[in-house]
Amino acid sequence: MNRCIVLLVFLTLLVPGCLSKDRKICNLKIAHGLTSDHPIHQAMIYLAKRALEKSDSTLIIDIYPSEQLGNEKDCIEQLQFGILSMTKVSSSPLESFVPKMKVFALPFLFRNAEHKWKVLNGHIGRELLLACEPKGVRGLCYYDAGARSFYTKSKPILRPDDLKGLKIRTQQSPMAIEIIKVLGGSATPIPWGELYTALQQGVVDGAENNEPSLYTSMHYEVAKEYSLDEHTMVPDILLISTIQWENLSDFHKRVLQEAADESVVYQRTLWAAFVEKAMAEMKAKGLHVYYPDKAPFMEQAKKMYKTFEGTEIGDLAKRIQEVE
Repeated sequence: MNRCIVLLVFLTLLVPGCLSKDRKICNLKIAHGLTSDHPIHQAMIYLAKRALEKSDSTLIIDIYPSEQLGNEKDCIEQLQFGILSMTKVSSSPLESFVPKMKVFALPFLFRNAEHKWKVLNGHIGRELLLACEPKGVRGLCYYDAGARSFYTKSKPILRPDDLKGLKIRTQQSPMAIEIIKVLGGSATPIPWGELYTALQQGVVDGAENNEPSLYTSMHYEVAKEYSLDEHTMVPDILLISTIQWENLSDFHKRVLQEAADESVVYQRTLWAAFVEKAMAEMKAKGLHVYYPDKAPFMEQAKKMYKTFEGTEIGDLAKRIQEVE
């Protein structure tokens, strides 16, 4: 009898989780395209730490930055097949998978950052995260990606007319391309990893992005005119493969979602501090910063809204803009 008890105890120790499926060790991989000093990467490290603590060391998350496992589109496709667990993407590359995501790319959709977070943390934000599920990915949370503004090599963009004749790099997104066209520039889609060289060699005259991305990419070394028109506030989204999500125990699902939500709060704090640091350092190294009047840009952007009147995207934009 005693020998049977000893054997049972031994087998319990040998096979982790044999008494509780919830406590089986689970490994997840996150891949993304940002550098390791970026606030979003730091937030992922925090997420992994909290998931490990909350799960009694049974939920282990490994992180692969700097496009080690592919660009945003590659990572989304790997999620769909369950090859990769999680990735961080801008909502723009999701447009071809989830048409509703186009709404985030509309220029001047949000009145300000406060309005943006009210929408993202509310039922519309949740609706859009879950709209990804039929395509094999599930949104866990939104990360702050600030506002996108123009940076150029030869002259600042102080009014829409300043974009005429300029080739502006955009994301591989029909909406991002359309914004540049509507505002007056020539949209040129180029992968993020190739942009520094493209700016250096004159393939494009400029690009558009937020402060941390301009800083960590070091694009400010070759494009020193930064015009903060803040034409879009496109959020970043943390995605998980639905295949891998469904394989998680209820315990690990809860832990992962809680850790993700906590990492959002942490990331927003990091983001604000990083923006301040990045701007100070870039200015010290010769970046010229401008604050153009947004009214002419907003007036020009109305043309884009007209094309979506009476559509799902137009109706969704109206709902967002009505959020108080």
